[in-house]
Amino acid sequence: MNPTAMRFGLWVAFVPVLIAVIGLALQGLAMTDSALFFDWAFYLEVLVAGLLQGVLYSLVALGFVLIFKASGVFNFAQGSMVLFAALTMVGFIEMGLHWTLAFVVTAGVMVLVAIAVERVVLRPLVNQPHIILFMATIGIFYFLDGFGQMLWGSDVKMLEIGIPKQGLTILTDVFEYGIRINAFDLVAALVGAALVAVLAVFFQYTRVGRALRAVADDHQAALSVGIPLKTIWAIVWSVAGIVALVAGIMWGSKAGVQFSLALIALKALPVLILGGFTSIPGAIVGGLIIGAGEQVAEVFLGPLVGGAIQEWFAYMLALAFLLVRPQGLFGERIIERI
Repeated sequence: MNPTAMRFGLWVAFVPVLIAVIGLALQGLAMTDSALFFDWAFYLEVLVAGLLQGVLYSLVALGFVLIFKASGVFNFAQGSMVLFAALTMVGFIEMGLHWTLAFVVTAGVMVLVAIAVERVVLRPLVNQPHIILFMATIGIFYFLDGFGQMLWGSDVKMLEIGIPKQGLTILTDVFEYGIRINAFDLVAALVGAALVAVLAVFFQYTRVGRALRAVADDHQAALSVGIPLKTIWAIVWSVAGIVALVAGIMWGSKAGVQFSLALIALKALPVLILGGFTSIPGAIVGGLIIGAGEQVAEVFLGPLVGGAIQEWFAYMLALAFLLVRPQGLFGERIIERI
Protein backbone atom coordinates (compact mmCIF):
# COMPACT_ATOMS: atom_id res chain seq x y z
CA MET A 1 0.00 0.00 0.00
CA ASN A 2 1.12 3.56 -0.72
CA PRO A 3 2.71 4.99 2.47
CA THR A 4 0.80 8.27 2.09
CA ALA A 5 -2.50 6.41 1.72
CA MET A 6 -1.65 4.31 4.77
CA ARG A 7 -0.88 7.40 6.87
CA PHE A 8 -4.09 9.04 5.67
CA GLY A 9 -6.10 5.96 6.63
CA LEU A 10 -4.52 5.88 10.08
CA TRP A 11 -5.42 9.52 10.60
CA VAL A 12 -9.03 8.87 9.58
CA ALA A 13 -9.21 5.97 12.04
CA PHE A 14 -7.55 8.03 14.79
CA VAL A 15 -9.84 11.08 14.42
CA PRO A 16 -12.78 9.80 16.56
CA VAL A 17 -10.39 8.92 19.38
CA LEU A 18 -8.74 12.34 19.19
CA ILE A 19 -12.10 14.12 19.19
CA ALA A 20 -13.22 12.17 22.26
CA VAL A 21 -9.95 12.80 24.15
CA ILE A 22 -10.06 16.56 23.45
CA GLY A 23 -13.72 16.68 24.48
CA LEU A 24 -13.02 14.89 27.77
CA ALA A 25 -10.10 17.21 28.48
CA LEU A 26 -12.24 20.30 27.86
CA GLN A 27 -15.04 18.86 29.99
CA GLY A 28 -12.61 18.27 32.86
CA LEU A 29 -11.20 21.79 32.48
CA ALA A 30 -14.70 23.29 32.58
CA MET A 31 -15.37 21.46 35.85
CA THR A 32 -12.39 23.18 37.47
CA ASP A 33 -13.14 26.72 36.24
CA SER A 34 -16.61 28.26 36.46
CA ALA A 35 -15.73 30.75 33.69
CA LEU A 36 -15.64 27.93 31.17
CA PHE A 37 -18.61 26.13 29.64
CA PHE A 38 -18.74 22.71 28.05
CA ASP A 39 -21.56 20.71 26.53
CA TRP A 40 -21.06 17.74 24.21
CA ALA A 41 -23.67 18.87 21.68
CA PHE A 42 -22.21 22.38 21.58
CA TYR A 43 -18.70 20.97 21.36
CA LEU A 44 -19.59 18.83 18.34
CA GLU A 45 -21.39 21.78 16.74
CA VAL A 46 -18.29 23.98 17.06
CA LEU A 47 -16.07 21.12 15.89
CA VAL A 48 -18.15 20.47 12.76
CA ALA A 49 -18.20 24.18 11.94
CA GLY A 50 -14.42 24.27 12.27
CA LEU A 51 -13.96 21.20 10.08
CA LEU A 52 -16.11 22.70 7.35
CA GLN A 53 -14.16 25.96 7.60
CA GLY A 54 -10.99 23.92 7.32
CA VAL A 55 -12.12 22.58 3.95
CA LEU A 56 -12.09 26.15 2.63
CA TYR A 57 -8.52 26.56 3.89
CA SER A 58 -7.63 23.33 2.12
CA LEU A 59 -8.99 24.61 -1.20
CA VAL A 60 -6.48 27.45 -1.14
CA ALA A 61 -3.67 25.18 0.07
CA LEU A 62 -4.26 22.77 -2.84
CA GLY A 63 -3.10 25.41 -5.32
CA PHE A 64 0.16 25.82 -3.40
CA VAL A 65 0.71 22.06 -3.30
CA LEU A 66 0.15 21.57 -7.04
CA ILE A 67 2.74 24.16 -8.04
CA PHE A 68 5.25 23.17 -5.37
CA LYS A 69 5.02 19.50 -6.39
CA ALA A 70 5.74 20.26 -10.03
CA SER A 71 8.35 23.00 -9.73
CA GLY A 72 9.54 23.25 -6.15
CA VAL A 73 8.36 26.89 -6.11
CA PHE A 74 6.30 28.30 -3.26
CA ASN A 75 3.71 30.33 -5.18
CA PHE A 76 3.02 33.32 -2.93
CA ALA A 77 0.66 34.60 -5.64
CA GLN A 78 -1.93 31.85 -5.06
CA GLY A 79 -3.94 34.13 -2.77
CA SER A 80 -4.11 36.86 -5.41
CA MET A 81 -5.10 34.22 -7.98
CA VAL A 82 -8.05 33.31 -5.73
CA LEU A 83 -9.04 36.98 -5.54
CA PHE A 84 -8.55 37.65 -9.26
CA ALA A 85 -10.62 34.59 -10.20
CA ALA A 86 -13.49 35.62 -7.91
CA LEU A 87 -13.40 39.23 -9.15
CA THR A 88 -13.41 38.12 -12.77
CA MET A 89 -16.34 35.79 -12.28
CA VAL A 90 -18.36 38.50 -10.50
CA GLY A 91 -17.48 40.90 -13.31
CA PHE A 92 -18.82 38.53 -15.96
CA ILE A 93 -21.99 37.91 -13.92
CA GLU A 94 -22.53 41.69 -13.65
CA MET A 95 -22.16 41.85 -17.46
CA GLY A 96 -25.22 39.60 -17.73
CA LEU A 97 -23.78 36.10 -18.02
CA HIS A 98 -25.37 33.25 -16.09
CA TRP A 99 -23.04 32.06 -13.35
CA THR A 100 -22.43 28.70 -15.07
CA LEU A 101 -21.31 30.43 -18.27
CA ALA A 102 -19.36 32.97 -16.21
CA PHE A 103 -17.58 30.06 -14.53
CA VAL A 104 -16.54 28.54 -17.86
CA VAL A 105 -15.32 31.88 -19.24
CA THR A 106 -13.46 32.68 -16.01
CA ALA A 107 -11.82 29.24 -16.07
CA GLY A 108 -10.55 30.07 -19.55
CA VAL A 109 -9.24 33.41 -18.31
CA MET A 110 -7.40 31.73 -15.44
CA VAL A 111 -5.79 29.27 -17.86
CA LEU A 112 -4.60 32.18 -20.01
CA VAL A 113 -3.26 33.97 -16.91
CA ALA A 114 -1.43 30.80 -15.85
CA ILE A 115 0.14 30.34 -19.30
CA ALA A 116 1.17 34.01 -19.37
CA VAL A 117 2.79 33.72 -15.94
CA GLU A 118 4.70 30.61 -16.99
CA ARG A 119 5.93 32.08 -20.28
CA VAL A 120 6.63 35.68 -19.24
CA VAL A 121 7.89 35.22 -15.67
CA LEU A 122 8.91 31.64 -14.92
CA ARG A 123 10.38 30.44 -18.22
CA PRO A 124 13.17 33.08 -18.23
CA LEU A 125 13.99 32.09 -14.63
CA VAL A 126 14.45 28.35 -15.21
CA ASN A 127 17.42 26.97 -13.22
CA GLN A 128 17.58 30.10 -11.07
CA PRO A 129 17.70 29.67 -7.24
CA HIS A 130 14.32 29.04 -5.65
CA ILE A 131 14.47 32.32 -3.75
CA ILE A 132 14.50 34.15 -7.11
CA LEU A 133 11.37 32.30 -8.22
CA PHE A 134 9.73 32.95 -4.87
CA MET A 135 10.40 36.69 -5.20
CA ALA A 136 8.93 36.55 -8.71
CA THR A 137 5.68 35.11 -7.30
CA ILE A 138 5.53 38.01 -4.82
CA GLY A 139 5.68 40.35 -7.82
CA ILE A 140 2.87 38.36 -9.47
CA PHE A 141 0.85 38.68 -6.25
CA TYR A 142 0.93 42.47 -6.31
CA PHE A 143 0.43 42.66 -10.06
CA LEU A 144 -2.72 40.52 -10.01
CA ASP A 145 -3.98 42.42 -6.97
CA GLY A 146 -3.61 45.78 -8.71
CA PHE A 147 -4.68 44.52 -12.15
CA GLY A 148 -7.88 43.03 -10.72
CA GLN A 149 -8.64 46.30 -8.95
CA MET A 150 -8.04 48.23 -12.18
CA LEU A 151 -10.36 45.97 -14.19
CA TRP A 152 -13.22 45.41 -11.76
CA GLY A 153 -12.93 48.16 -9.12
CA SER A 154 -12.17 47.99 -5.42
CA ASP A 155 -15.70 47.79 -3.96
CA VAL A 156 -16.80 44.71 -2.04
CA LYS A 157 -18.87 42.53 -4.37
CA MET A 158 -21.37 39.83 -3.57
CA LEU A 159 -21.09 36.51 -5.38
CA GLU A 160 -24.40 34.69 -5.40
CA ILE A 161 -24.67 31.41 -7.29
CA GLY A 162 -27.60 29.90 -5.41
CA ILE A 163 -25.78 28.01 -2.66
CA PRO A 164 -28.16 27.70 0.33
CA LYS A 165 -27.03 29.43 3.50
CA GLN A 166 -29.71 28.45 6.01
CA GLY A 167 -28.94 26.40 9.08
CA LEU A 168 -29.62 22.68 9.30
CA THR A 169 -30.27 20.63 12.43
CA ILE A 170 -28.89 17.10 12.62
CA LEU A 171 -28.63 14.35 15.28
CA THR A 172 -31.91 15.40 16.92
CA ASP A 173 -32.35 11.79 18.08
CA VAL A 174 -29.01 11.85 19.90
CA PHE A 175 -29.04 15.33 21.48
CA GLU A 176 -32.04 17.20 22.84
CA TYR A 177 -31.71 20.18 20.49
CA GLY A 178 -29.60 18.50 17.85
CA ILE A 179 -26.54 20.03 16.24
CA ARG A 180 -26.78 23.09 13.98
CA ILE A 181 -24.63 23.26 10.86
CA ASN A 182 -24.49 25.80 8.05
CA ALA A 183 -25.79 24.46 4.73
CA PHE A 184 -23.28 26.62 2.82
CA ASP A 185 -20.32 25.13 4.71
CA LEU A 186 -21.65 21.64 3.98
CA VAL A 187 -21.91 22.38 0.25
CA ALA A 188 -18.40 23.87 0.28
CA ALA A 189 -17.09 20.71 1.94
CA LEU A 190 -18.73 18.53 -0.70
CA VAL A 191 -17.26 20.70 -3.47
CA GLY A 192 -13.83 20.43 -1.85
CA ALA A 193 -14.14 16.65 -1.57
CA ALA A 194 -15.18 16.38 -5.23
CA LEU A 195 -12.25 18.57 -6.32
CA VAL A 196 -9.78 16.43 -4.38
CA ALA A 197 -11.25 13.27 -5.92
CA VAL A 198 -10.92 14.73 -9.43
CA LEU A 199 -7.32 15.77 -8.77
CA ALA A 200 -6.48 12.35 -7.35
CA VAL A 201 -7.84 10.62 -10.46
CA PHE A 202 -6.08 13.14 -12.70
CA PHE A 203 -2.70 12.60 -11.06
CA GLN A 204 -3.00 8.84 -10.75
CA TYR A 205 -4.64 7.65 -13.95
CA THR A 206 -4.01 10.17 -16.73
CA ARG A 207 -0.93 10.45 -18.89
CA VAL A 208 -0.47 14.12 -18.02
CA GLY A 209 -0.92 13.33 -14.33
CA ARG A 210 1.80 10.69 -14.45
CA ALA A 211 4.08 13.17 -16.21
CA LEU A 212 3.37 15.70 -13.46
CA ARG A 213 4.33 13.16 -10.81
CA ALA A 214 7.50 12.31 -12.70
CA VAL A 215 8.47 15.97 -12.87
CA ALA A 216 7.75 16.33 -9.17
CA ASP A 217 10.06 13.42 -8.34
CA ASP A 218 13.03 14.47 -10.48
CA HIS A 219 13.20 17.26 -13.08
CA GLN A 220 16.34 15.97 -14.79
CA ALA A 221 15.10 12.39 -15.00
CA ALA A 222 11.78 13.59 -16.45
CA LEU A 223 13.60 15.63 -19.10
CA SER A 224 15.80 12.64 -19.97
CA VAL A 225 12.75 10.52 -20.90
CA GLY A 226 11.23 13.23 -23.07
CA ILE A 227 8.77 14.92 -20.71
CA PRO A 228 8.58 18.63 -21.67
CA LEU A 229 9.19 20.45 -18.41
CA LYS A 230 7.95 23.84 -19.59
CA THR A 231 4.71 22.36 -20.91
CA ILE A 232 4.14 20.55 -17.63
CA TRP A 233 4.68 23.80 -15.72
CA ALA A 234 2.09 25.55 -17.90
CA ILE A 235 -0.40 22.72 -17.26
CA VAL A 236 0.12 22.67 -13.51
CA TRP A 237 -0.23 26.46 -13.27
CA SER A 238 -3.45 26.17 -15.29
CA VAL A 239 -4.80 23.51 -12.91
CA ALA A 240 -3.79 25.71 -9.96
CA GLY A 241 -5.72 28.55 -11.61
CA ILE A 242 -8.86 26.40 -11.81
CA VAL A 243 -8.41 25.41 -8.15
CA ALA A 244 -8.04 29.12 -7.30
CA LEU A 245 -11.32 29.80 -9.12
CA VAL A 246 -13.17 27.15 -7.09
CA ALA A 247 -11.68 28.51 -3.86
CA GLY A 248 -12.57 32.07 -4.91
CA ILE A 249 -16.18 31.08 -5.56
CA MET A 250 -16.52 29.42 -2.17
CA TRP A 251 -14.81 32.20 -0.20
CA GLY A 252 -16.49 34.96 -2.26
CA SER A 253 -19.93 33.43 -1.75
CA LYS A 254 -19.28 33.12 1.98
CA ALA A 255 -17.67 36.45 2.85
CA GLY A 256 -18.04 38.61 -0.26
CA VAL A 257 -15.40 39.27 -2.89
CA GLN A 258 -13.05 41.79 -1.30
CA PHE A 259 -9.33 42.40 -1.47
CA SER A 260 -8.68 40.80 1.91
CA LEU A 261 -9.30 37.48 0.11
CA ALA A 262 -5.76 37.68 -1.22
CA LEU A 263 -4.49 37.36 2.35
CA ILE A 264 -6.04 33.91 2.65
CA ALA A 265 -2.62 32.72 1.53
CA LEU A 266 -1.31 33.62 4.97
CA LYS A 267 -3.75 31.15 6.57
CA ALA A 268 -2.99 28.49 3.97
CA LEU A 269 0.71 28.58 4.92
CA PRO A 270 0.29 26.83 8.31
CA VAL A 271 -2.01 24.35 6.57
CA LEU A 272 0.86 23.47 4.23
CA ILE A 273 3.35 23.21 7.09
CA LEU A 274 1.11 20.76 8.92
CA GLY A 275 0.21 18.62 5.93
CA GLY A 276 3.42 18.82 3.92
CA PHE A 277 4.18 21.02 0.93
CA THR A 278 3.99 18.14 -1.58
CA SER A 279 0.95 16.21 -0.35
CA ILE A 280 -2.63 16.69 -1.56
CA PRO A 281 -4.03 14.53 1.30
CA GLY A 282 -1.81 16.57 3.61
CA ALA A 283 -3.44 19.81 2.43
CA ILE A 284 -6.84 18.35 3.32
CA VAL A 285 -5.80 17.00 6.74
CA GLY A 286 -3.86 20.18 7.55
CA GLY A 287 -6.86 22.35 6.68
CA LEU A 288 -9.19 20.25 8.83
CA ILE A 289 -6.80 20.40 11.79
CA ILE A 290 -6.36 24.17 11.52
CA GLY A 291 -10.07 24.86 11.00
CA ALA A 292 -11.28 22.64 13.83
CA GLY A 293 -8.44 23.51 16.19
CA GLU A 294 -8.82 27.28 15.98
CA GLN A 295 -12.61 27.13 16.38
CA VAL A 296 -12.52 24.82 19.40
CA ALA A 297 -9.66 26.75 21.02
CA GLU A 298 -11.39 30.10 20.50
CA VAL A 299 -14.75 29.01 21.89
CA PHE A 300 -13.68 26.81 24.80
CA LEU A 301 -10.29 28.23 25.80
CA GLY A 302 -10.72 31.85 24.69
CA PRO A 303 -12.30 32.96 28.01
CA LEU A 304 -9.10 31.94 29.83
CA VAL A 305 -6.88 34.32 27.84
CA GLY A 306 -9.31 37.03 26.78
CA GLY A 307 -10.08 35.63 23.31
CA ALA A 308 -8.38 36.20 19.95
CA ILE A 309 -6.91 32.67 19.96
CA GLN A 310 -8.22 32.23 16.42
CA GLU A 311 -5.83 34.92 15.18
CA TRP A 312 -2.62 33.12 16.19
CA PHE A 313 -3.53 29.48 16.83
CA ALA A 314 -2.69 28.25 13.32
CA TYR A 315 0.74 29.89 13.31
CA MET A 316 1.72 28.64 16.75
CA LEU A 317 0.68 25.11 15.79
CA ALA A 318 2.70 25.41 12.57
CA LEU A 319 5.72 26.63 14.55
CA ALA A 320 5.45 23.60 16.84
CA PHE A 321 5.40 21.31 13.80
CA LEU A 322 8.45 23.03 12.33
CA LEU A 323 10.33 22.24 15.52
CA VAL A 324 9.22 18.60 15.72
CA ARG A 325 8.40 17.46 12.16
CA PRO A 326 9.40 20.14 9.63
CA GLN A 327 8.37 18.03 6.62
CA GLY A 328 4.76 17.90 7.87
CA LEU A 329 2.47 14.95 8.51
CA PHE A 330 2.50 13.68 4.93
CA GLY A 331 5.66 15.28 3.57
CA GLU A 332 8.71 13.29 2.61
CA ARG A 333 11.77 13.39 4.83
CA ILE A 334 14.72 14.41 2.67
CA ILE A 335 18.06 12.90 3.66
CA GLU A 336 21.17 14.26 1.98
CA ARG A 337 24.25 12.04 2.12
CA ILE A 338 27.72 13.44 1.67
